[in-house]
Amino acid sequence: MSDTALATSATPTAVTAAALRRALIAGARRVIAARDELNRINVFPVPDGDTGSNLASTLGSVLHGALSRRSRHAGELLLRVGNDAIDGARGNSGAIMAQFLMGLGEQARALSQLDAGELAAAVRRGADSARAALAQPVEGTILSVIAAFAEALEEQARRVGAQPWQAFAAALPRARVALADTPRQMPLLRKAGVVDAGARGFVDWLEGIAAYAEGGPRALDLRGATADGADAAATHVHLDVDPDSRYCTECLLVGERIDRVALRTALAAIGIESLVVAGSDSRVRVHGHAAQPQVLFDACAGFGRVEAMKADDMVMQQRSVESPGRVAVVTDSASDLPQALADRFDIHVVPVRVSLDGRDYLDRLGLGTAEFYRRMAASAQLPQTSQPPPGDFRRVFEHVLAHQPAAVYVGLSRPLSGTLQSAESAARGQQGPLRCIDSGHASVGQALLAWRAGELAAAGAEADAIAEELARLVPQTLTWAMARDIRHAVRGGRIPRWAAPLVRFSGLTPLAAIRNGVLKVAGGLFARHGAPEAFARHVARRLPAAPGWRLLVGHADAAADGERALAALRRLLPVTEAHLLEVGPAIGAHAGRGALVVGLQPAP
Repeated sequence: MSDTALATSATPTAVTAAALRRALIAGARRVIAARDELNRINVFPVPDGDTGSNLASTLGSVLHGALSRRSRHAGELLLRVGNDAIDGARGNSGAIMAQFLMGLGEQARALSQLDAGELAAAVRRGADSARAALAQPVEGTILSVIAAFAEALEEQARRVGAQPWQAFAAALPRARVALADTPRQMPLLRKAGVVDAGARGFVDWLEGIAAYAEGGPRALDLRGATADGADAAATHVHLDVDPDSRYCTECLLVGERIDRVALRTALAAIGIESLVVAGSDSRVRVHGHAAQPQVLFDACAGFGRVEAMKADDMVMQQRSVESPGRVAVVTDSASDLPQALADRFDIHVVPVRVSLDGRDYLDRLGLGTAEFYRRMAASAQLPQTSQPPPGDFRRVFEHVLAHQPAAVYVGLSRPLSGTLQSAESAARGQQGPLRCIDSGHASVGQALLAWRAGELAAAGAEADAIAEELARLVPQTLTWAMARDIRHAVRGGRIPRWAAPLVRFSGLTPLAAIRNGVLKVAGGLFARHGAPEAFARHVARRLPAAPGWRLLVGHADAAADGERALAALRRLLPVTEAHLLEVGPAIGAHAGRGALVVGLQPAP
């Protein structure tokens, strides 16, 4: 009998690696086809509308990894599936699913094929592993459905002459019943009129596998497939996300003999909610909800090397869900956009990456600005920044476009960084209109343009109108910088070495400005003690006439100087609104502590 056809008169007594691979492909594709429906019914643990995307992404990493290659050994295949799922896991449900798959592989690792009893034992190991991964298991979720299926499969496997795929099909109704029972177990689901989204995704996965077991290769073709279900007409319920744990935080921990129990205990002790610790003793996926992602990442660093960090703002995700008629606005953290403006206009911010003392961080989320400057002062190495990988942008783009009609990304100037290119790469293939706009600026100049984009979106402007207005404003927006200490710029190669002694002995304070998207030297000041005021006068003298200005003043660990510069500019100019902020590593790593930046834009 061919391994690719399971529905024949001669029912197989064991599941081969080839048949298992194709069945798992069918299951993964079924979940991916149901992604939008799963997103729509997602209300637990928070109503952020991403359970379908998270499960699809987790299983997508398996499809493009272990399941993309033929295998002759079922146990080895399941181990690779588990490892790929752990590496690519996203979200609470994705991490639980990954741990379930890892448990399958750990149980079956020595088996070249699986009989009914061995399949049931692997599923039981997966169910127990998934439950053990959570600090606080909750019934009425994916865990309940996994447990019900595992129990039913064990019962079927104990029957005399049980065949693996027959036992699987006979156990599936128990999973469906458990899914239908989730609203009874969880009042939140009952109030929303939906079943648990993660549990629904698991049943979709089982049904995809069962469809292949019954129908063979034709079950792999899911073009145009949609998820069936009685709750297809349910509406998404918008509930408040806890602002004290607003970041859905994840990382991959790599090491040797990682103690998952000790790690879970340490994370629970610092108040991480919705905690999942999934994986093996060498690769662990951590998921949790935190007020400060840095706290979770730092705790994990005590157990191994932290990789694949992400921190999604669930408050912003929920606002996106609640704004179906409004264009989404996205920027990156190199803009130094004040949090007050991001919150006022619902602007999504993708963090750039920072490398310091051998560790990588997420700007502001994994490493706050104050902590960055403290560590930079004590470090013998020059901090480095790099653009977010396309995956970080893709995750945000996918979410907003799933709920909003279009999106506009306001990016860091192309000549200054590869950040815009990374966003453009992520934008390719997105469903829905998405405009990636080169701000031609950095830091506060970029922030001014993102601010205006958010303001226009809030007023109901369409994406093309926003892009047109930003194109008009780019040349009118001005970005200036003053560096107190150029040692970092010299070490980083942005200023020639001969300039360092000249600046030091002359008392010159260098100035720079962004022109045509490029940062260029724009003079200097011989006013070391009165530099903030002299800098303000220098900028004000070079401005065109305007009835009013929007003003952003940023400082690199120099709040007092920033306040002086802001006060001076308020006296010299007709400022309609101004904000003082602390700039992040995109400026601080190159301009050094004490630097000031000023952004000005004609007020609308």
